[in-house]
Amino acid sequence: MKNRLFIFFQYLVPQHLLSRLVGRLADCKTAWVKNGFIRWFNRQYQINMTEAAEENPLAYPSFNAFFTRALKPEARPIDSDPDVLISPADGAISQLGKIEHGRIFQAKGRDYGLTTLLGGDLKRAEPFINGEFATIYLSPKDYHRVHMPISGVLRETVYVPGDLWSVNQVTAEGVDQLFARNERLVAIFDTEIGPMAMVLVGAMIVAGIEVVWQGHVAPVLKTPLVLGKRYEDLITLTRGEEMGRFKLGSTVILLFGENALQWNSELSAGSGVKLGRGIAKLATTQ
Repeated sequence: MKNRLFIFFQYLVPQHLLSRLVGRLADCKTAWVKNGFIRWFNRQYQINMTEAAEENPLAYPSFNAFFTRALKPEARPIDSDPDVLISPADGAISQLGKIEHGRIFQAKGRDYGLTTLLGGDLKRAEPFINGEFATIYLSPKDYHRVHMPISGVLRETVYVPGDLWSVNQVTAEGVDQLFARNERLVAIFDTEIGPMAMVLVGAMIVAGIEVVWQGHVAPVLKTPLVLGKRYEDLITLTRGEEMGRFKLGSTVILLFGENALQWNSELSAGSGVKLGRGIAKLATTQ
């Protein structure tokens, strides 16, 4: 009953308005506002500030700056084996496995379309049909910068407008086609094992999505359109390098082509992951 009420609440509330209001509050630099917000959040989620580059939570100029805080370089060592795919973020595996004929598994009894997830372009989706996917959920307590799981050259980005449902497990199990309904940014990279898509999914009260080559990319206000951009100038990001960040928690979906890699056998729904640790073997080493 509690889970049903949580989902029903999301149908009722103005998702975008609520998220934008929280975003403005999270950007506030007034000391008593941001400090109160940060203190409450720390009590609620017991954040490990010893990992942060700036350990004093009240030293950050806003809640968003605190939430997207950098870590000390030694806090997340990158797996030294170049033949493994590393986790792009701290979080938990929501689901991972094969993309079955263009459908991605969401939760028991629910899946969604690959083409829809990537903005509705079949040509963009074709390299990933029957490929591999991993959905990683970043909870509020996690580090919220997203890094490259493998080195790549940026080919294209696509902003897809949509809803702003919560993306936690309760909503994933209760809302059809959740990740293909929410606002999201798709980034397509060329890598040594073929194309890779990194999909940064927005969610309720997520104030924004940023990427390192452009800054703020979502939300795009007052547009119902899918907005695509192709890159002629080479933008190369190396394995372990930051590629983006969430202002409040959300989800990253990784997509690869068929036979590009093999997920680590110990990973399954609910498995915790840490930035920099290996999560799959690349096809070149199988």
